[in-house]
Amino acid sequence: MSAFPARLAARPTAALGPAARNPTAPRPHAAHDRGAATAPGRRAPGSTAAALLIAAAASGISGPSLALPTAAHALGVPTASAAWLMTAYGLGLLAGTPLLSGTAGRRGPAALVRAGAALVALGAAIVLASPSALLPLAAGRAVEAAGAAGLTVAAFRIAGRDRTGRSTGLVAIGNAAGGTLGLFVGAGAAQLLGWRAALVMPLLALAVLPAVLRPAEQAGRAGESGQAGQAGETGQAGSPRPRFRDALPLGLLRRPGFRRPALLMLALATVNFALVYGAPRRVTALTGWGPLPTGAAVASVALAGALLSWQLVRLAPALGTARVRVLLATGSTAAAAAAAFAPWPPVVLLGSALSSLVTAGGQGVLTGSAVGGLAPERQGGAIGLFNLAFPAGVAAGPALAGFADQTVQFLY
Repeated sequence: MSAFPARLAARPTAALGPAARNPTAPRPHAAHDRGAATAPGRRAPGSTAAALLIAAAASGISGPSLALPTAAHALGVPTASAAWLMTAYGLGLLAGTPLLSGTAGRRGPAALVRAGAALVALGAAIVLASPSALLPLAAGRAVEAAGAAGLTVAAFRIAGRDRTGRSTGLVAIGNAAGGTLGLFVGAGAAQLLGWRAALVMPLLALAVLPAVLRPAEQAGRAGESGQAGQAGETGQAGSPRPRFRDALPLGLLRRPGFRRPALLMLALATVNFALVYGAPRRVTALTGWGPLPTGAAVASVALAGALLSWQLVRLAPALGTARVRVLLATGSTAAAAAAAFAPWPPVVLLGSALSSLVTAGGQGVLTGSAVGGLAPERQGGAIGLFNLAFPAGVAAGPALAGFADQTVQFLY
């Protein structure tokens, strides 16, 4: 579970994580550098708090997975139907990322943090106050996710002032850690506080707000200063911030060089989040473990896979684009087959780790491939559109796995 579409509202910089070494990556204007960059060798102020913020937001992706059987029993629906509590989160991320980036995002990271936190609190209140019915609970989860999307965008904006990539890398690790460890933390919260607690994991982000708001305001002021300097040097007038209608350049979907890596990224993310739903159930069925040991095992191997993806990114230039795409597709297929059909728990866990590895590595490698050849001024929007494949996979994966679980029974 890697960093996801947080970069939609941020200008692409050398700190775009694994994609940073792509020679076609856009270069920030000098004036913007003077206004926003931090001193060489130092992380951006607030980057640790931003990493904690994004970890809490990402925990909502996987947090309910092991609590779904209990939630399904309380709601009187099949477990596969309860998977909509996870799918709704992906839909909220998918809608919230461009919406908040194009509205609150124009006012800077601090406005994004406040808007995101308000939506997280509202969504959690809906979940906690709703009757035991699937539809209002799913609606509350979608509102939570829209807020989490805003927090994610804000975290990367805060880290983006560090042009060395260290701060953005720290935030990306926080995103991966939150998305994987959410399995374990959600299972523990469900056991201690009830199954609804696993549905409101992003509430943990509210504890980080005091630490993150000040650096968010600083990042906003620095960005405005840099944009003003750029406008002065170029003699161009107009709003320095992107408009909502410019956030998603859908015309790029007609470009094969963009469409192919984006579709592959969508496939990788869909398989990965199908396994976030299905792999814990397979492990439980094969071992008889309870939610806590299952969550600990699956979260540990998924996190290890995400961290090992850095090696894949390092090898990618030597392997070449075509070989890397074949490797990613083959790895994702093998991961799905291992997790779905293997009769041995270690192999199921290995499949989960492999899927996490190729998804995290694929996002880094394929981002550079998707934006290669585009003019610098188009690359920011292209990266944002490309990274929407991640929440689309968050939404599609559990729904497809739940459908297969109901019809083919291939997960058991």
